[in-house]
Amino acid sequence: MQNYVIRNARIVNEGTITEGDLYIRNQRIEKIGSGFNVAGNPTEINANGQYLLPGVIDDQVHFREPGLTHKATIGTEAAAAVAGGVTSFMEMPNTLPNALTQELLEEKYAIAAQTSLANYSFFMGTSNANADEVLRTNDKRKDICGIKIFMGASTGNMLVDNFLTLDRIFREAEVLIATHCEDEKIIRENLERLQHDNTELTPAHHPMIRDAEACFSSSFTAVQLAKKYNTRLHILHISTARELQLFTNFFPIEDKRITSEVCVHHLHFTADDYNRLGYQIKCNPAIKSADNKAALWEALLDDRLDIIATDHAPHLLQEKEPPYAHAHAGLPLVQHSLPLMLHYVNEGRISIEKMVDKMTHAVARCFQIEDRGYIREGYYADLVLTDMNKPWQVSKENIFYKCGWSPLEGFTFPASITHTFVSGHLAYANGQFDASKYGQRLSFNR
Repeated sequence: MQNYVIRNARIVNEGTITEGDLYIRNQRIEKIGSGFNVAGNPTEINANGQYLLPGVIDDQVHFREPGLTHKATIGTEAAAAVAGGVTSFMEMPNTLPNALTQELLEEKYAIAAQTSLANYSFFMGTSNANADEVLRTNDKRKDICGIKIFMGASTGNMLVDNFLTLDRIFREAEVLIATHCEDEKIIRENLERLQHDNTELTPAHHPMIRDAEACFSSSFTAVQLAKKYNTRLHILHISTARELQLFTNFFPIEDKRITSEVCVHHLHFTADDYNRLGYQIKCNPAIKSADNKAALWEALLDDRLDIIATDHAPHLLQEKEPPYAHAHAGLPLVQHSLPLMLHYVNEGRISIEKMVDKMTHAVARCFQIEDRGYIREGYYADLVLTDMNKPWQVSKENIFYKCGWSPLEGFTFPASITHTFVSGHLAYANGQFDASKYGQRLSFNR
């Protein structure tokens, strides 16, 4: 395997920025310093003052394989991720068939081993009827990122609304439980009310149907269950100001039993954008009003919100067309999450050190990922070089998602991803992929 020396980088790690060099050998970071010599003729990259970041770890993506490969595959979306500086991902179980058995889950790992440029892990899926199978995950705690519970409707047979099933899984699970929290009863009542009034549904009605009350009610239920049993709970894609009262910043993330995630689209878009983008930004939970976005930013910066992710969920553009019931929920984001957050760094909204913590360090601590998430000697070389003086505009020509579109088309980012290393392999450099080596299965210190 080729070894590398990166020279003259601005290394962003653990809350500091230092000027220096870094040596990659045999998949890992061998040495961090300045001006050192290395034997063996490694390839040298002069970073010329670019930022060197630990690779982003996205804890929530939908890569659609198996069963929905007309939208995306693990291979296509992992490549898009790497092009955007995401070196590891955790993928959701609502594929077809749903990953509701250990055997189906392992089939996804087998696909990733043969096609994914990024490192990978997959959540075990739950239904009202598979608690015994879900709890087999206790014996695989070092090999699987966690258990996913949809406490709001999802693809196939994955809505878990049987309280006895929920209670048992929260009581007996020994690994992290990640939840999608929306109250299906409230959603249904909101929809029926609009239909009773003969309202012609538009994209702008989506946050009225999947409203703040639906999110809070479900998140509150999950928190109460977690507190009852001291369960390790991670609530995904928080989208409302009201939910923020459920979280604390009194402890570092590794000491929290209940953690939270916010997604880039809830930090970027507001309900006002439905007029411009329509169903392109229909997603669950819904993008809501500007006051919710402002509250999310405040909670992110004061550490009530722990992690930034994407909930990358690609659909074909024709699947996003009206009417309301036809338009699929979800949007593709994994290639653009780091550039989007670098835009907010450039605007002064968040420091680059804080951004790195929320997109990488905190994810590694939250999930207890082994030897990744930091720029440390001995850790795997999951690294990203960014040029903060190389703007680029999103267009169909530079989108790597299989679905071929983005709600960010036409947006100009201030910074470019020039190099992405995955476990020491230079998987992406200046617009070109090297698929001679694939990513690795994530391991967890549990």
